[in-house]
Amino acid sequence: MNTALRKRASVHTLGCRLNQSESAILTEQLHAAGYDVVPFGESADLGIINTCTVTGEADSKSRQLVRSFIRRNPSAYTAVIGCYSQMGHKALSEIEGVDLIVGNQEKLNVLAYVAQGKNDAPLVVRDRIEREDFTIEIVGETNTARRANLKIQDGCDFMCSFCIIPFARGRARSRAWNNLLDEANQLVDRGAKELVLTGVNVGTYDFQQKSVLDVVDALNEIPGLVRIRISSIEPTTIQMELFDRMNDTAHGLVPYLHIPLQSGSNAVLSAMKRRYTREEYIAFVELAHDSVAGICIGTDILVGMPGESDEDFAQTALLLASAPIHYSHVFPYSERSGTPATRMEDKIDPQTKALRSARIRQISARKRRAFYDSHLGADVEVLFEHQENGAWLGYTGNYVRVAVRSHEYLENELRTVRVDEIIGDYAMGQVLDTAEMTV
Repeated sequence: MNTALRKRASVHTLGCRLNQSESAILTEQLHAAGYDVVPFGESADLGIINTCTVTGEADSKSRQLVRSFIRRNPSAYTAVIGCYSQMGHKALSEIEGVDLIVGNQEKLNVLAYVAQGKNDAPLVVRDRIEREDFTIEIVGETNTARRANLKIQDGCDFMCSFCIIPFARGRARSRAWNNLLDEANQLVDRGAKELVLTGVNVGTYDFQQKSVLDVVDALNEIPGLVRIRISSIEPTTIQMELFDRMNDTAHGLVPYLHIPLQSGSNAVLSAMKRRYTREEYIAFVELAHDSVAGICIGTDILVGMPGESDEDFAQTALLLASAPIHYSHVFPYSERSGTPATRMEDKIDPQTKALRSARIRQISARKRRAFYDSHLGADVEVLFEHQENGAWLGYTGNYVRVAVRSHEYLENELRTVRVDEIIGDYAMGQVLDTAEMTV
């Protein structure tokens, strides 16, 4: 096709790694449909904004990005998809210039609706989210570098009192076995050396009696796949056999777990309707730390839950400071209409939530730095991703961010690096045995 006649499209993704995985699938669909996919911010004939609704701030960012795209491209087709489209379609319908609003059930079919042309008023496609297991049409043809996300699961049955996601994503369901393996093989054939398992509640994967453990073992059989990573997993869904895979040098599962905690207070955990106690969580992360050499453990913290006292927060801060947790993502509580937490009393003021968030970030920065410092002088395997400001950047299996300066082209190369110093958020080092270490 004459490139002068090809339409230009751009995709912007907010929120979680699952959204990123779905946007990657949509990008492949756009390529297959004959679009030139350009960075968001450049002029385009089609804009797809894949939204998030986990917090009020996410809703606001979604609306801002939609308006920004329309201002820059007033004659373009504007499609808004995803979680905020599922839950906030009325607010999105009020934005002048929106053509299409698609919830989560039909988001991967967005191009079929785009083909119908622009609309005088937004077309809203917000079907009931099905509960059956699912497949995803695979159309990928372009090269895939570095890490690639592999969606294996969607939805959640846990119904935490603060969380809107079961309403936005539906109940837990799993991806058909052969379908996910077909995409995994294609991703590796197209250059991916690391696959990241994504979903809303990955540990609940259950397709014809196959579990997430079966998934990682099957992926390990794919020639050319070097690493397997689990993006985030609930503490009550982790199979102990995963530790064996992480310790097996012949297995690709990396020594890394991101295990949401949310709060270190039993009273708050109970109000959140989480499925573990403070003591059970501590025991589990200590077991993981003792069982897997060099494992990196990350977590999520929600501060400012209604009723969270100073003592409740102090328990969270103490747990993070003392347990073998190496970094934390912190989120201030955001009221979500329709969740039980909206009916709770003793709301926390914004200033207190901000102060508590800052305290968690301070603890996280200190713990991450200590974890990085423990790698000084060590030889680590790094999968390099891209170059920035003259340095090549990548990650170790246990999620240490590494930077080196090299005249070699290192994108998507796995190399051994000796860590010399820690500067900011990076472990700096030198590539060893460059020619011999290429995979």
